[in-house]
Amino acid sequence: MEPVRLGTAALDDDAFIEAFESCRLPATQFHHADHIRLAWIYLGRMSETEATARIEQAIRRFAAQNGVSEKYHHTITVAWMRLVASARRVTPEVCAFEAFLERHPGLLDIKSLIQYYSAARLEGVEARAGWVEPDLRKLPGLTRDESEFEG
Repeated sequence: MEPVRLGTAALDDDAFIEAFESCRLPATQFHHADHIRLAWIYLGRMSETEATARIEQAIRRFAAQNGVSEKYHHTITVAWMRLVASARRVTPEVCAFEAFLERHPGLLDIKSLIQYYSAARLEGVEARAGWVEPDLRKLPGLTRDESEFEG
């Protein structure tokens, strides 16, 4: 496994959230693993609904502040939140982000969403602007068997 590209590794959770939400974190320090970390932190502090709303707002603001508002993709943001939430539910005993990643290394694969979405569906205007359900496979959810995330 290649090293995790975590631009915020030097920051504790509170400092990371503060830097990200205030848009003081350089865009070059926010990688996919940082997105997963932010989702993981939020989901540990609030409900999935609240965490999803908060990450949507924070990422939109961060993108706008960095002049790349067009890069915000609603379906991708929500889908990753659902995947992280599902992984947290199957490993509630894990209390450190590094241990969480060890248990769920697939979350670091930015291409994981192709298991659930065709390229055409995910690249559509509707998916960027709002939530679009997957067309290849259901995302894990509260009522679904989540054993695929156990290892």
